[in-house]
Amino acid sequence: MASESTSNIAEQHADSGDLVIARPEGLYCPPGDFHIDPWQPVERAVITHAHSDHARFGHRRYLASRAGANVLLSRLPDISLQTLAYGERLDINGVTVSLHPAGHVLGSAQLRIEHRGRVWVASGDYKLDPDPTCDAFEPVRCDTFITESTFGLPIYRWDTPQTIFDGVDSWWRHNAAQGRASVLFCYSFGKAQRVLASIDPGIGPIFCHGAVEPLNRAYRDAGVRLPPVRLVSEIAPKDKAAFSQALIVAPPSAQGSAWLKRFGDYSDAFASGWMRLRGARRRRGVDRGFVLSDHADWPALQTAIHATGAGRVIVTHGSVEPMVRWLREQGLDAGAFETQYGDDTVEADALGGDATAVPGNAPPAQSDEAPVHEFDDAASRS
Repeated sequence: MASESTSNIAEQHADSGDLVIARPEGLYCPPGDFHIDPWQPVERAVITHAHSDHARFGHRRYLASRAGANVLLSRLPDISLQTLAYGERLDINGVTVSLHPAGHVLGSAQLRIEHRGRVWVASGDYKLDPDPTCDAFEPVRCDTFITESTFGLPIYRWDTPQTIFDGVDSWWRHNAAQGRASVLFCYSFGKAQRVLASIDPGIGPIFCHGAVEPLNRAYRDAGVRLPPVRLVSEIAPKDKAAFSQALIVAPPSAQGSAWLKRFGDYSDAFASGWMRLRGARRRRGVDRGFVLSDHADWPALQTAIHATGAGRVIVTHGSVEPMVRWLREQGLDAGAFETQYGDDTVEADALGGDATAVPGNAPPAQSDEAPVHEFDDAASRS
């Protein structure tokens, strides 16, 4: 949460004609009369991506990227959704909006807002590292950039993704040679699919927890290539030998549960950017920690902000104070919005081993069958 010195930007700039201000419901564009990832029910919500702290039930109309429609509808079934292709423009009350790849997860987008010669961009969550499961981050030039700062401290510097996945493969291969199952905890949306698309499926069979598979289906429906996987529930509870050389991908909520007993002898690991901190790894109590994040690290945040050319930067969540201080030291006009956005920990959902308990665990709708409604009755594409 931002301190008094960097918060309440909305109050400071509400009368200055800012294109985005903070309201109790969420970030709001006054001239366009829409909200961005609001946390309370609103009339019109532009959703940057389908993680639960950015996409919530209760809004009357939703606008999101076409690439992320399947995932969004799998998590929020039956919403009134309009989608845009990346780069496609939409006019809303005289404001031109477009969505651009953020590189965070499938369908994640930055929102570009243009009105009377001014351009603002709201980043949502983003990363610059390559990821076979989503479109790569696209720098968008703007006057004001609204950025996340989940890992906005110098300690957070990621190794190359291939180095991390080589480590996962080595750990799995070693366990398989010992006849031991490999249980990898990672967030069910985004991280799990990135792992599946990047590891070596030739090492052994791959199983998924029931909370992961609905998201896998949404990714496959969107054209993302994932290796064949089986559900753990397909194996008889007493057949522990079926998992002796397997990789099991599960959400963090499965850790410490009775569900793990079905694997017999196993080694466990956790994949998250928070594994950079020894304390976090120790508190998780796992055998291995793989430093893998779907957010930009400290150098990548700096690179992304610089690439926008923005003279003004507003930080929404994460390590807000250090980032604002660093930006001001660079001579930029920097401040913060108080928001209710979280970080990777929001995906550590409190699910049990029963996949039927997963919110939105309905088969994802195909994108060409998704309900499409006008986000704004007077809207037109330009």
